[in-house]
Amino acid sequence: MQKVSLAVLLSLSAVASSAYAQADQGVTMSTDPAKISDIEMRAQNLQARQDSMQNTPAQAPSHKSSHKKSSTKKAAE
Repeated sequence: MQKVSLAVLLSLSAVASSAYAQADQGVTMSTDPAKISDIEMRAQNLQARQDSMQNTPAQAPSHKSSHKKSSTKKAAE
């Protein structure tokens, strides 16, 4: 019985510590105007970069003709 209760206690401890470690990451609210403008500027730059990537046609890779195999065959005698 002690082994089972010890295993349960360790499992609960692991779950609690992982939940505590993840509590830092999330959505935070800020009323600092400098932070707000910085975040808005980053979001606009990211949006502009994504839009330019979508509007640019994908270029096909260029194939060089200098790497062709030579088709020289020996004449049958």
